[in-house]
Amino acid sequence: MARYGKKAQESVEEAMHKRKRGELKSGRSGKTVKSRKQAIAIGLSEAREKGAKVPKKKASTKKRAASTTATRNSGGSKTGAKRSSAKRKSGPKKKAAAKSRSRR
Repeated sequence: MARYGKKAQESVEEAMHKRKRGELKSGRSGKTVKSRKQAIAIGLSEAREKGAKVPKKKASTKKRAASTTATRNSGGSKTGAKRSSAKRKSGPKKKAAAKSRSRR
């Protein structure tokens, strides 16, 4: 069974042609896209918006790394949870207090 639909392929091809001509721009910054992989990602994203048959995005590497460490720590000791809560409970930073004193 095909993973990608015909419309997805067409939008990726269109994005690649735009990249070759230097017309493809990235989302927020508006910079010209030079990377082949980025052009493919933009084409697939546009196809997804149009409702073409495209598989779901994979989780970003940061999210994946966080989920793997969470599953690793869940079976063992709970010192990691204690440490993270202790960090959150600590008072204001000393640098901020020093700055407020120097302004007076």
